[in-house]
Amino acid sequence: MAQARRSLIDLDSTPYYHCISRCVRRAFLAGLDKYSGQNFEHRRAWLVERFKLLSQVFAIDIAAYAVMSNHYHLVLRVDRDRALNWSKDEVIERWYQLYHGTVLVDRYRKGEKLDEAYMYSVDKTVEVWRNRLYDISWYMRNLNEFIAREANKEDNCTGRFWEGRFKSQALLDEQAVLSCMMYVDLNPIRAKMANNLQDSDFTSIQERIVYYKKQTTSENTEHATQQPKQLMAFGSNQNNQTIPFKLLDYLELADWSGRHIDPKKRGAISKTQPKILVELGIETAVWLEAVQNFRRKYSNFAGQPSALRQCAHQHQQSWYRGVG
Repeated sequence: MAQARRSLIDLDSTPYYHCISRCVRRAFLAGLDKYSGQNFEHRRAWLVERFKLLSQVFAIDIAAYAVMSNHYHLVLRVDRDRALNWSKDEVIERWYQLYHGTVLVDRYRKGEKLDEAYMYSVDKTVEVWRNRLYDISWYMRNLNEFIAREANKEDNCTGRFWEGRFKSQALLDEQAVLSCMMYVDLNPIRAKMANNLQDSDFTSIQERIVYYKKQTTSENTEHATQQPKQLMAFGSNQNNQTIPFKLLDYLELADWSGRHIDPKKRGAISKTQPKILVELGIETAVWLEAVQNFRRKYSNFAGQPSALRQCAHQHQQSWYRGVG
C-alpha cells in the first residue's frame, strides 16, 4: 500500500531526499526510441534546465542528478530555514515566477492601500505559498507537469506521461547521502551507457568535472575552487549549507567506485581506500554494494541501522528495510 507523502518527507529527520520519476509503459523520456525510431535526446536538456530553474525559485538545492532514457534521479536538499526567512515580498515574487497569484495579491503588488482585513488575507495566502516553496511534492509536481506537457505536445498526444507519483527516499545520515549521490552519478556507467565519468552525459558528476577542469586550466587560478552555481557545493560538515565532503575527495571516490563497477575501464584500480571511506569507516564491500544496489537495499528511508531504527520508532513503525 502506498504511504502518504507527508509520512515520507520528514524535515525534522533529514533535509536530504532521493527522488525518482519513471515514464509510463514505453514512453521515452530521452535518447533513441527503438520502437518508433525517434530520437528524444533533446528532452534531457529540458529536464536539466527545468529543475535548475525550480531550484532558483524554491528553497530546494540540487546535490546530484542523472537523466536516463526513461527515468531520472535527483538528490535534493530542502532549506526550510531559508524559506522561513524570506520576506513577504520575496515569497510573492518567487511564486509569480511560476504561478498566477490572486486578485488581492495583485493589488498589493501594485502598491494599492489595503485595509486590515484584506492584508490579513494577503498574509495568509503568502504563508501558504511560502510552505509550498520548500515542499518537495510541489517542486516535483511542477517539474513533471512541465515535462509531460512539452513531451505530449511534441508527440501530438494526450494522457499520462509519468508512471504515477514520484518515488522518494529520505537520506538519514552522511553515509546515506554520500552513497546515494554516488549511486545517482554512476547511473550511466552502471547501465553501460558511458565508459567514464566525463562521458556520463546529463549527470551532476560530469557537470562538476567539466566546471572544475575549466577553472583549473583558466589563467585566473584564484577561482579554481569555485563550483557550479546551480548545484549544491561541496564543503565540510561544519557548514550545513554545503554537502559535507570535499569536492576532490568525492571525485576521487567516484573514479575509484566507477573502476570497481566496470573493471574493464582504462587505468588501474588503486588498492588503497579513498579518503572519504576511511574517514567514515565504511568497508569496501559495503560501499560497493550500496552504490550498485541503493534502491533495492533501502525503501523509503536510507541510512545506517541505528538511524533507520530511530526513524522507524519516531514514525511508529516496527521496521524499515536496510536495518538487516
